[in-house]
Amino acid sequence: MPRPTGRVLTLLELLQSGGTRTVAELADRLGVEGRTVRRYVGQLIDLDVPVESVRGRYGGYRLAPGYRLPPLMLSDDEALAVLLGLVAGRRAGLTTTERTASETASAKIRRVLPKHLARRLDLLLETLAFTDQPGEFDTPDAEVLLAIADAVRHRRPLSIRYTDRDGRRSERTLHAYGIVAHAGRWYVTGEDAQIGEDRTFRLDRIADARTLPGSFEEPMGPDPAQRVLSGFATAEYRHEVTLRVHGTVAQIRAHLPAGVASLEECEPAADQDEAAERWVRVELRVERLDWLPRVLAALDRPFVIERPDELRDLVIALADRLTSNARRA
Repeated sequence: MPRPTGRVLTLLELLQSGGTRTVAELADRLGVEGRTVRRYVGQLIDLDVPVESVRGRYGGYRLAPGYRLPPLMLSDDEALAVLLGLVAGRRAGLTTTERTASETASAKIRRVLPKHLARRLDLLLETLAFTDQPGEFDTPDAEVLLAIADAVRHRRPLSIRYTDRDGRRSERTLHAYGIVAHAGRWYVTGEDAQIGEDRTFRLDRIADARTLPGSFEEPMGPDPAQRVLSGFATAEYRHEVTLRVHGTVAQIRAHLPAGVASLEECEPAADQDEAAERWVRVELRVERLDWLPRVLAALDRPFVIERPDELRDLVIALADRLTSNARRA
């Protein structure tokens, strides 16, 4: 059932269609009682919307003659924020039963956007990929995001000014494969033309982006989202961890997703069922080890720690604490 705010907006839309609407008619259209209609009218009046009361047998409510809502004016950044929010809403399943509200809202926004901005936003939406359900996202510069989307769509080289996590600044030429939303951040993945290797860059660390003359071939292999996840799983961190876990890939991935760890079957068997439990080598790189013992305990599968020895000590310490607590209980 629609929220009260949604019904008030629906009431305003009905009144904007012209003429006088009776309380009974409005109550029927909104699915509420007459006294609720009167309360909604009061809310519109509080918002300085000139709703007039018409007395008599055919009386009801109407808008003051000549009244129109002011036009909706959105800057490039505002239009981008709204459309990205609608995309995230669809991804999160915030839809109605038939045609989604986000789709109709997107269509309304596109109808009033300048053509050049509408084309750029459409290009951006075509290039986006998500690795998981979106939540709260960092907001990159709109012009940077649109420039990268244009380069991705037309396979044009891209010049970017980038600041890495250590504060070092550099200028790079990037063959951008795609834009990916992952774990609350926006990324662009592609080939760093100077070194000829794939790299992933955070968009909020890109100060400027502009397309360059020329073009490049669309790469074969994983899609942009998979490239980002693989890059995170193999990135350099303080600790390199190698485990052997006896279980199914699904069991392991439930606790160590692709963005965290890479998996490799230790002894593959051609005739073995994919869902069967087996020894799987798990490799991951992390800044801290203190969270891994709890993950391994939650996994509840036989495992062997190959490296580092420090992780083995942390697991033993956790087991000792759990045993001590259980005995006290």
